[in-house]
Amino acid sequence: MAVMGRPRTFDRDKAVDEALHLFWQNGFEATSLNQLKAAMGGGISAPSFYAAFGSKEALFQECVQRYLETYAQVTECLWDTDIAPRDAIETALRQSARMQYERGHPRGCMVGLGVMSARSEEHASVSAALTRSRSRTRKGFIACVQRGIDRGELDPGVAPEALAAVFDAFLMGLSVLARDRVRLGVVEAGISQVMLAWDAASPKHRRGPPCA
Repeated sequence: MAVMGRPRTFDRDKAVDEALHLFWQNGFEATSLNQLKAAMGGGISAPSFYAAFGSKEALFQECVQRYLETYAQVTECLWDTDIAPRDAIETALRQSARMQYERGHPRGCMVGLGVMSARSEEHASVSAALTRSRSRTRKGFIACVQRGIDRGELDPGVAPEALAAVFDAFLMGLSVLARDRVRLGVVEAGISQVMLAWDAASPKHRRGPPCA
């Protein structure tokens, strides 16, 4: 008679959430198997860990996917053509900032912080999904700027990639501000300032106020 395996003594879904928070806080390489096992609770052994998740890398990929399907959705408005392009950019920045300061999870953005998640060439592939996510968001900013040009809201001479880089760089920098505990109010005011880059590229701005 076959001996039944020892039943799991942990909640797998909750365990993935705990692992997500650890990877979010520390990155892939700096998060150890012992840290993961301790966070998951239930006295999970190394064999049980590998039976449940396959490997540390596989668990990381699962956590990344969960992050992209939840927290990272704050920038999906960049692709909503029903929203005015300037509004889409501002909404993405403000939603991301508020998410990064929420209680209950590490500060900052896992996608933005992912550039340091796997620093060695040996583990470079583990952060590929995060790299693709950053690229998609960058393209979203470019698409919004291009829509602004097409709608006559921006000067036709504006370089979409250049103006988009202003917003993309600010978004990436939010993680550092959040980790350094710069007040959210300051960040929100900073978003208002960075949106002036859009206004400065508007034909209306270039024409100046009407004569009296």
